[in-house]
Amino acid sequence: MIYEEEQRDLFLVSEEYYLAHCISADFGMGKGIVVEFNKRFNMKYKLRNKYPNYLNEWHNSGYEGDCIMEGRVLNLITKERYFHKPTYQSLRSALMVMKTICHKENITKIAMPVIGCGLDKLSWDKVSRIIKEVFSDSDIEILVCKQ
Repeated sequence: MIYEEEQRDLFLVSEEYYLAHCISADFGMGKGIVVEFNKRFNMKYKLRNKYPNYLNEWHNSGYEGDCIMEGRVLNLITKERYFHKPTYQSLRSALMVMKTICHKENITKIAMPVIGCGLDKLSWDKVSRIIKEVFSDSDIEILVCKQ
């Protein structure tokens, strides 16, 4: 794994990077960086139309964390509702699913913001440690874009 943190705009990284961010299972997407993902990728509309029953599946299956790839966006699902807060375990679970998707789809470069630490209020020190642990045995390059 290659891991870097840089001061740069996530949306200006080259197209060879897949972009990862955190969302809720209800696809609420009304605040934070997800608003920009919606503007650029129409993500809320795409996810709600492609997965209309996802919230019920999440609720009934006891998911702890998940990841849905849509185009070049990896949507890390770390909580049931937009107003809930994720846990470090739900984030780890979502990252594990993302890692599986990356291996399956031959994705080698991921760019992400400081996930889980804005509105979700997790500690970046802990989150960055989890990212490094999850991806330590992979060939995936992770670029964290701080602004």
